[in-house]
Amino acid sequence: MEVFEEFLARIDNPDHRYRAEEVLGWVAEKFPNLMPVIKWNQPMFTDHGTYIIGFSVAKHHMAVAPESVVIDHFSDEIVQAGYNHTKELIRFPWDKPFDFSLLEKMIKYNILDKADCTTFWRK
Repeated sequence: MEVFEEFLARIDNPDHRYRAEEVLGWVAEKFPNLMPVIKWNQPMFTDHGTYIIGFSVAKHHMAVAPESVVIDHFSDEIVQAGYNHTKELIRFPWDKPFDFSLLEKMIKYNILDKADCTTFWRK
């Protein structure tokens, strides 16, 4: 988690910082084979050099970006969980409990789906 310290330190709101640290720590613990990295000033996790999931913070939410293929696959579940999304990210509001089970499903899906991927992003 050392790699994310500078990113976390820049989050002004202590509650938001705590949530971001909690989520990033959970991913690192749940998926120890994923590599935590900072790219484009955002925390993300990779697997064998390919992108698995990334995060960003905004005033009203923490954004989770698993790539559009994953969002398309889980779109119904995302909406049923009460989150809204764009083609590229899902908004997890700060004032709502974080759905770790949904995050886990998306990460597992991406790891399996990109097992043979040799590029950072899907082609």
